[in-house]
Amino acid sequence: MTELIANECAVFLGEGVTFSGSMVAPGLASINGKVNGEVTAIDLQIGPTGHVSGRIEARMIDVHGVLAETIVCHEHILIHSCGKVSGQLDYDHIEIERGGEFKGKLVQHVMTPSESDGVLPIRVQSPKEDN
Repeated sequence: MTELIANECAVFLGEGVTFSGSMVAPGLASINGKVNGEVTAIDLQIGPTGHVSGRIEARMIDVHGVLAETIVCHEHILIHSCGKVSGQLDYDHIEIERGGEFKGKLVQHVMTPSESDGVLPIRVQSPKEDN
């Protein structure tokens, strides 16, 4: 889905790790553990052991594990054959491999020309640096 560049801001949550709360990733968020809460990222990748639930917003979402509740995907969501998504999904483009599962409500939005010219509708703020 996304090639990680050395300078890119990324969050990696490993298998067996549990996180509750709000997470903002100004780049890639790769989840192989369990997250419950709010997740905002440019790209979200949920590995086979990943379980993410709550309010989720990302430009691109790649699901091998479980994704649930309220999901906003501004461009493309891919549900792999082992992926399971449930809840309300607001998306632009969706792809579901054979064996992949979706249960819930689908709301498709169409990007306007100004959104599709490389300007992302998602707003991710970097943490403020203390001087």
